[in-house]
Amino acid sequence: MANTKSAKKATRKIARRTAVNKARRSLVRGSWRKVEEAIASGDAKTAEAALKQAESATMRAVSNGVFHKNSGSRKVSRLAQRVKAISGAKSRG
Repeated sequence: MANTKSAKKATRKIARRTAVNKARRSLVRGSWRKVEEAIASGDAKTAEAALKQAESATMRAVSNGVFHKNSGSRKVSRLAQRVKAISGAKSRG
């Protein structure tokens, strides 16, 4: 347990920051899930729109320090690759 006044304040700040980060992480994961669902349904238009939202949310979370830069970029890149695959499959078929 924190003994000093500054340590007590630090624990309060950490608790607030943790709540904010959890909310942001949840928002980003939800946006990833929407892209996954659109890919699974094979809807290229919806997948592209969801990917755009997911990329924006992910990079915003990265800039706020919720995710590491490389981790966010890797996730967006892999999702984009999969969206591109279904978009290409639709246009070829």
